[in-house]
Amino acid sequence: MSKTLHHVVIVGGGFAGLYAAKSLGNGPVKVTLIDKRNFHLFQPLLYQVATGSVSPANISSPLRSILRGYKNVQVLLEEVIGFDPQAQTLKTKGKELHYDSLVVATGVSHHYFGNDHWQQTAPGLKTVEDALEMRRRIFMAFEAAEKEPDPVKRQAWLTFVIVGGGPTGVELAGAIAELAYATLKQDFRNIDTGEAKILLLEGLDRVLPPYPEDLSAKAEASLTKLGVTVKTRTLVTNITDEIVTTKQGEEVEKIAAQTILWAAGVKASGLGRVLAEATGASLDRVGRVIVEPDLSLPNYPNIYVIGDLAHYAHQTGNPLPGIAPVAIQEGEFLAKYLQAKVQGEALPAFSYSDSGNLAVIGQNEAVVNLWGLKLTGPLAWLIWVFAHIYYLIEFDHKLVVMTQWAWSYFTRNRGARLITGEDGRVNQDMEPLAAIPEQVGKA
Repeated sequence: MSKTLHHVVIVGGGFAGLYAAKSLGNGPVKVTLIDKRNFHLFQPLLYQVATGSVSPANISSPLRSILRGYKNVQVLLEEVIGFDPQAQTLKTKGKELHYDSLVVATGVSHHYFGNDHWQQTAPGLKTVEDALEMRRRIFMAFEAAEKEPDPVKRQAWLTFVIVGGGPTGVELAGAIAELAYATLKQDFRNIDTGEAKILLLEGLDRVLPPYPEDLSAKAEASLTKLGVTVKTRTLVTNITDEIVTTKQGEEVEKIAAQTILWAAGVKASGLGRVLAEATGASLDRVGRVIVEPDLSLPNYPNIYVIGDLAHYAHQTGNPLPGIAPVAIQEGEFLAKYLQAKVQGEALPAFSYSDSGNLAVIGQNEAVVNLWGLKLTGPLAWLIWVFAHIYYLIEFDHKLVVMTQWAWSYFTRNRGARLITGEDGRVNQDMEPLAAIPEQVGKA
């Protein structure tokens, strides 16, 4: 009689979950990967979808396609809704599943710091739907401005406010500036897209707060050179359909803008709270699950949380950053750890190898802090390009994205500038409507 294989159930097909599944592939275990989407999304390039540089299909890969070569891995398109750690089962909307080891890696979504009603007016950037919604708003703003006779209203359409000066905010601001001041410069007849105002708002004293101060300063200088107005120590106190209210010290300012994009914070997936309620695990202030040194939960050595959903502070005293390299390393570590455990062996606790950070600002402009080496300018930009191409999952995506970037580099053209969906903000007279239908998905 054959021995029943140890069953590892992985919830979430992002970087952490996917790399765990791939590393367990063809190992001495049975693996079930569950996700409510049928594809893996390369989130670091979502801003390029939002600004018309690449198509969503170029940064998304079907999970079944990625894992087809691993015969011990099954993919289920399901949404997990509950856990029973005593019975070692989880519930989805369609079935109940038993596990020997459970890995939860469902990531994070947008965090509006108690102002969730802002989400309709200021979408975040975590899903394909988010990126397409941003793309629609950005390009519709230029189209609306082209038809608007009133100069005040026209300027509101040509004003873009990005809230949050982390990597996503910096990359969005730089990309929109390149659109307005280069790519779209000759495309309109009634407006000068060079009159667009791109404002980047950051509550702390500098952009890219996790980076060394000198690189933050260089990033801000590069943004300013591109035409972005950077406002640090600036808090957003209210957002309506047309007005962003900010406070800088005692000074209050109201900014008329039709396009407001959110890049200011994240909160953990709601499944983290469901898991915590079932296991008694602790959550941090943004809902991440606090894990043990081996990424397991206290009192449940067969339940693990990895990726952005995990609060792992055993190495530095602070939680690891929510970036792809952390998720990938945790997924690969856990795969080795579980295989060793099944075979009765022991491995040391997880330890993250921090190579550094990189962020792109515009063509030939990026900041890189890798292995203690700080770079800016064209060389940093090339490193950013090849690093992102390297981490794209499938070869055809690497080839297509590299070709598109090369074409865009020489022509300054962005070929994915499609406006899709319905814009509830404008009617035939270009007057704002009362509300925008919510189309933002959760990660």
